[in-house]
Amino acid sequence: MRRRCLLALAAFVLLVQACRSKPSPGRLIVLGLDGMDPEVVDLLMSEGKLPHFARLRREGAYGRLISQKPLLSPIIWTTIATGKPPEQHGIGHFVAVNEQSGEQLPVTSQMRKTKALWNIFSDAGRRVAVVGWWATWPAESIHGTIVSDHTCYHFLFSEGVTGAATSLGMISPAEKEQELAPLVRRPGDITPDEAARFVHVSAEEFGRPFAFDDALGHFKWALATADSYRRIGLYLWQHERPDVLMVYIEGTDSTAHLFGHLFRAKGLAGELAAQRERYGNAVEEMYRYADGIVGDFIDALDGDTTLVVLSDHGFELGALPEDPSKTRDMRRVSERYHRLEGILYLYGNRVKARSRVDRPKILDVAPTVLALAGVSPAADMPGRVLDDAVDITVAPRAVASYETGERVTAENKTDAAVDPAVLARLRSLGYLGAQSPKGERNLAAVDFDAGHYAQAAEAYTKLVQQQPDDGDLRASLAGALGALGRYDEALEQLAVAIRLDPINAEAYHNRGAIYERQGKREAAITEYRNALRYNPQYEPSRQALQRLGAAPAQAAPQTESEKLATAMAERASQAARRGDYRSALNTLDEAARIAPRYALVYQYRSNVAYLMGDREGAIAALKKALGLEPDNALFQTNLRRLEQASAR
Repeated sequence: MRRRCLLALAAFVLLVQACRSKPSPGRLIVLGLDGMDPEVVDLLMSEGKLPHFARLRREGAYGRLISQKPLLSPIIWTTIATGKPPEQHGIGHFVAVNEQSGEQLPVTSQMRKTKALWNIFSDAGRRVAVVGWWATWPAESIHGTIVSDHTCYHFLFSEGVTGAATSLGMISPAEKEQELAPLVRRPGDITPDEAARFVHVSAEEFGRPFAFDDALGHFKWALATADSYRRIGLYLWQHERPDVLMVYIEGTDSTAHLFGHLFRAKGLAGELAAQRERYGNAVEEMYRYADGIVGDFIDALDGDTTLVVLSDHGFELGALPEDPSKTRDMRRVSERYHRLEGILYLYGNRVKARSRVDRPKILDVAPTVLALAGVSPAADMPGRVLDDAVDITVAPRAVASYETGERVTAENKTDAAVDPAVLARLRSLGYLGAQSPKGERNLAAVDFDAGHYAQAAEAYTKLVQQQPDDGDLRASLAGALGALGRYDEALEQLAVAIRLDPINAEAYHNRGAIYERQGKREAAITEYRNALRYNPQYEPSRQALQRLGAAPAQAAPQTESEKLATAMAERASQAARRGDYRSALNTLDEAARIAPRYALVYQYRSNVAYLMGDREGAIAALKKALGLEPDNALFQTNLRRLEQASAR
């Protein structure tokens, strides 16, 4: 009898041990750091400047997160939050347009056509907190709290959120606004001592009121917002104890857009050198600041919590723009310097320590987050669960879809998701009818890139009907028509596109592609060369010429003096990019002396004069270039634009 009891006890102990060895879902924190670049993280980590990222690397799992084009933050963060590609979730750009007033505002939650993680978790009975995530205004009603992206700074607002219209629905539930208000910081709350690690400016400059064209003002907004969302996220984690917390920090990307060209840049002169003195440390210090935020959330973990840290894309830092004058308006909201790879770190409960994630993609994030929280990913989510990084048994996807099957619109979605009083007020003001024409353009491009040519052609046709004088849209429509084999229609669109914009590189390239498919090799080469003539950086045409075994430009006979002048003009261009305009002009003067009838020299001189703010000098040089090459559409277009700008 005693032996049987001992055996029973042993079996009970084994059962308890087995239960204990099975990991529990636990809690989850997802921390998004916009635009944080993996190469820069690796560099600063190797210099000992990011100790908390080093801990994530040492004790957790890591991979370079592969994003997808277009590399625009609202699109990507919505893809991350939904597990669906943009052609399904419907967020296509930064900006929505109120059709009643024409007012622009950041894209809204009403424009999202699929459920996000916070909806799915809420439906599953899990408590969720979401802080600052893109396209969350107006805040939806969930099992938990949403602090929308209108709560604090957004670089698309001229002075933050000040109007009664856009302040509606900032936080859900609404009674949380008063509780969280003490945690919100505004730019005026940033002290000189606090900012000193990032920027070096005078007290007078620091005290200037906000202006939309002022880089320092934007930076103060971004820093105040990063700290606000950090504080709010930690507060909700500790006081509400959600099962899942999602916090988004924009400051890393905003600072890179403002000052990324100055990151460890050398040899600068003029205005760029002056910028380097004042703002040259800002990006590096923002990365170190982000490392501190990571440390704050590591400290908030317990043994049952998993931390996911990620960025939506990388950022090419230290790259000087071809046009240094653009740095005078440093709100460069463009994907020009975005890189395809972002960061992904997993740490804590059930994460395989010191493991490398094999080519994770942004569509993999939502299924992995769901699986970590013990909720089945849906079968219609195309991403995978990153089981090479986390210790979970991936069960068959028990749920076909979390969508209802009905197309989501502002009317049938928001009635249930947003407070009815907020909904009524927003509808009366026209905000629920907000659309994004640029977003529709991007979604059409996504369809084209995915090989959905018929859908792309249909979308572009509608856009051309709305904007018939947009040559870029017509060139894109022609690309879709050409892919469908409708060559005559495509060529008609391209003829109009080139008439509207004679230096439209995409139009020439698409015409070349059609000629190539029709077997007209020489005609195709001519069009590809035209594309490069008007945009030397247009890579598709360069690749097409390489495929056809043709040189990028027709080999024009050049004298020795013209060859020397070409090299000098390139040296002048490099000097101008560094802000050394005096050296650039001196070099071009010498080039003009060597080759006085070489149009390229005067084209470069016009560019440098424009960068210096000498518009009359730019016009004079361009007229001289046009006198030497009267059929040059680039010269003609630029001269027309300069003269129109001077007349205003």
